[in-house]
Amino acid sequence: MHELFEAQVREAPDRVAVVHEDEELSYGELNARANRLAHHLIGLGVKPDQPVAICLERSPAMVVGLLAILAAGGAYLPLDPAYPAGRLRQVLDDAAPRLMLCDAAGRKALGAEAIANVTAIDLSAGELSWAHQSADDPDRARSA
Repeated sequence: MHELFEAQVREAPDRVAVVHEDEELSYGELNARANRLAHHLIGLGVKPDQPVAICLERSPAMVVGLLAILAAGGAYLPLDPAYPAGRLRQVLDDAAPRLMLCDAAGRKALGAEAIANVTAIDLSAGELSWAHQSADDPDRARSA
């Protein structure tokens, strides 16, 4: 899927890709954000087909997170913060991901106990620790 997205980025980088409330992201901006996060995930040890949980409200950050997981070679484990906390914890226990992308709603839905054994990366944090990472597409060979 991310290969098709990257082809669209090359074809029309300035075209609007995501609109959410008053925020718009072009394909180029979305790709750059996803690639920076993907490089961060790779640095944290994401390997091909490794599950990475994602528990965010619908937002541009959710799209960035999904694309980043795929670009890093991982497999995303979607967790809807609207689901009951018990169900979310059960899915987390069964899949046992090492990493999770979340926002405030995801953290609240899961609770501190559920994410105690997972490295949680908050995509709603103001100062993103991976902003310095490369915006280039990650190496294809590592996600094959």
